[in-house]
Amino acid sequence: QVQLVESGGGLVQAGGSLRLSCAASGSIFSIIGMGWYRQAPGKQRELVARILNDDSTNYADSVKGRFTISRDNAKNTVYLQMNSLKPEDTGVYYCNAFINLRQSWGQGTQVTVSS
Repeated sequence: QVQLVESGGGLVQAGGSLRLSCAASGSIFSIIGMGWYRQAPGKQRELVARILNDDSTNYADSVKGRFTISRDNAKNTVYLQMNSLKPEDTGVYYCNAFINLRQSWGQGTQVTVSS
């Protein structure tokens, strides 16, 4: 069984920074891609950033230039460095990974940006 465990969320003032981490554990044979999604209250879950095995990345337009996704393959861990945070970045951030040919989700970590 595979688990994704996120950490690093919290409360920060606008303009501040946070770094999220997500570690995959369990019987892992392959990881094709890892990424982060977020869901704000009353809104649909949306892709924030993802990184594939060739280190290619995709970002939501709203976070380009402010957020950076990276991964440590040896640790099966993905990171999201979030700078210049805005109140509209508030939401629950979910780690997502395609592991063993199946999509897996973390439990989510709350990020709150105060104005």
